[in-house]
Amino acid sequence: MARLVAAAPLDFCQALLEIYTVNDRINQILLEHLDPHAWRAKPPGGRGRTIAAIFAHMHNIRRKWLRLSAPHLKLPAPLDRTRCTQKQVRAALAESAARCSQMLADALAGPGGRVKHFRRDGWARPWPAGAAMFAYMVSHDVHHRGQACMLARQLGFSLPGPAAYGIWNWEKLWRECGFTHPR
Repeated sequence: MARLVAAAPLDFCQALLEIYTVNDRINQILLEHLDPHAWRAKPPGGRGRTIAAIFAHMHNIRRKWLRLSAPHLKLPAPLDRTRCTQKQVRAALAESAARCSQMLADALAGPGGRVKHFRRDGWARPWPAGAAMFAYMVSHDVHHRGQACMLARQLGFSLPGPAAYGIWNWEKLWRECGFTHPR
């Protein structure tokens, strides 16, 4: 019969912050491996955002959340979706992720882990916990990463193995971000 070994207690708030960091590492991997020719290529049918505009939007929405929900934090510079380079977006996303991580840390450290007012789309309501804010933020990134990957493929620029498969190796991603094995 298998013997159960008691695991060290899980610090839920720390785990969420680590997951958010790994989430942004996935953004960086996609940007590192995306063919530069796909960056400004027009979507099929000519409608919709370019990949550059998708990633600029991700950063600019993070700025909005910070401005409305954590005005005490310094805002990173906005991105122009029509002019930004992959290098600029990589730096901007890293900066906005660090600020959002601080916002999450502040929210999760507060009484009951509550976010006083997380302003998502210009309206505010108290969220039941900082974890809900975290879930919304990660979901937003994942949605737009999916759009960018699908668009790259539709344009004939499939992502190479390290990007296509590496984003699913969470144990490796965790180590790359400087964390111990996820629990």
